[in-house]
Amino acid sequence: MKAKNYRRPEGMPYARVEYIHGPPPTRIAKFTAGSYRDDYTHELLLLPETNLQIRDVSLESARVALNKQLTEKLGGNFYMELKTHPHVVLRENKMIFGAHADRLQEGMRRAFGKPVGRAARVEKGQPVFRVLVYGDGVEKAREALQVAAKKLPKHYYIIINNIAPQKAG
Repeated sequence: MKAKNYRRPEGMPYARVEYIHGPPPTRIAKFTAGSYRDDYTHELLLLPETNLQIRDVSLESARVALNKQLTEKLGGNFYMELKTHPHVVLRENKMIFGAHADRLQEGMRRAFGKPVGRAARVEKGQPVFRVLVYGDGVEKAREALQVAAKKLPKHYYIIINNIAPQKAG
């Protein structure tokens, strides 16, 4: 099956793992990277333009690319976190084609499908990645988020927030 078959979030999510026999594990190694500090001045968010499903393998690919770019450009002066979690279990009714395959498959009879992977359902404007940096690393973090967005399906935009504490005077 191709990944584009799972892009649209259609139907009820199949996420009750306690009822699923042999659910596939999530392929995301870590959800955070970098070092967290309270004095970061800027927050960058990667947000999708539409509602969509993102497979866990593409989330992991984007996370690795983002972490690599941030580490090369900023060293340890960043904190990155993956804000979505792949809860939805994807199913596929596998069909066998070729000679004598008609004896092994039943077509659409009992075509519920077996678990093949996981995906995260993301709403329009819901953050996928969040990066905290100092003021001098904003442009480099934005470029790193653009590289990570190319690993994900559909289109994304980046919001930059100034989160520096305001001094009372």
